[in-house]
Amino acid sequence: MPEFAKTETCTVPNADENIEILLALGKLNKLASWLFKIALLISAAMSAPSNATSPPSKGQVFLRRSVSTLVLWTLILAALFSGHPLISDGVFLLIIAVLALAGLVEFYGIAEKCGMVNFKFTGVGGGLLLMVGTFLNVTGNLGTSGSPARVNDFETSFLILFVLGLCLRQLFSRKNSAGLTAIATTLFGLMYVPWLLNFIQKISFFPFPAGSAPDAGKFFLLYFILVTKFSDMGAYAVGSLIGRHKMIPRISPGKTWEGFGGAILVSTGASLAFVHFFGAKMFGMNYLHATILGVVLSVCAVIGDLIESLFKREAGVKDSGNLFPGIGGILDLLDSLLFNAPIMYLYLRHILTHP
Repeated sequence: MPEFAKTETCTVPNADENIEILLALGKLNKLASWLFKIALLISAAMSAPSNATSPPSKGQVFLRRSVSTLVLWTLILAALFSGHPLISDGVFLLIIAVLALAGLVEFYGIAEKCGMVNFKFTGVGGGLLLMVGTFLNVTGNLGTSGSPARVNDFETSFLILFVLGLCLRQLFSRKNSAGLTAIATTLFGLMYVPWLLNFIQKISFFPFPAGSAPDAGKFFLLYFILVTKFSDMGAYAVGSLIGRHKMIPRISPGKTWEGFGGAILVSTGASLAFVHFFGAKMFGMNYLHATILGVVLSVCAVIGDLIESLFKREAGVKDSGNLFPGIGGILDLLDSLLFNAPIMYLYLRHILTHP
């Protein structure tokens, strides 16, 4: 068994560190401001030619989603690589928790449009506790860090208590007569959004064997996001240019087998390129693993997109929400990442770092 490096805990900064943190926050705020302005300019430029009655084209929707994703994950990664634990950990937890809770609210909204009752507030509260509890575990603040298995034990214990709590919630409910549906829908929502997104935390704070790069988890997280998003871009670009054969038109009429092949090629190419430049920072990674992960993550990204499309089609909605006008909701931006996060984590834990 490899000797796992202990996770560093946050310490109270001194006066000099406080000054450095304020400077870093200023830079992060300036970066966010510039990214927001760029996103507004691109959105305005793309919206100008169209009138109020014509919907945005595929190209406009794709570019808007790409810009939103770029802005979102640039902020997260900028915080992660800031070099200050209070900023990197705090901003990371805040954004991940907001994404999880907003996505969970959208999921429960989709379920309600399908006629499925759920305990929305119980699910959202449980999702918040799950995200924060896992963060405290992976950062060593609850004393259960040092091994991936111990963090997983926390999640298992939490899910057991959550299921029991849902049963008690239904037991004392006087208005809801569809208890089985409410319990099942609430539990699935918690596992589909916060629990799957939670694997991003476990990748970022993974306890690598001694001797690995101190920021290995951050590079694996950056790698996972880029490979997943390059799969989306490859599928769209190739599918738009030469797509002729529909994959599953009953679920997503726009997806083609040619686009699926493009997703695999572009994602695998991005994987190999990233490992070529940053492989030294990624414990156990080589070109063979990069090829395997490029193929696996691209395939799973497409499946994740199709799964969310299945939910939306059943509910009779085009987008999961309207948080971003002309783009959609949080789930529309996270669908492929939700499916890929546990795959990346399992490969990292059981193959790349396995003795």
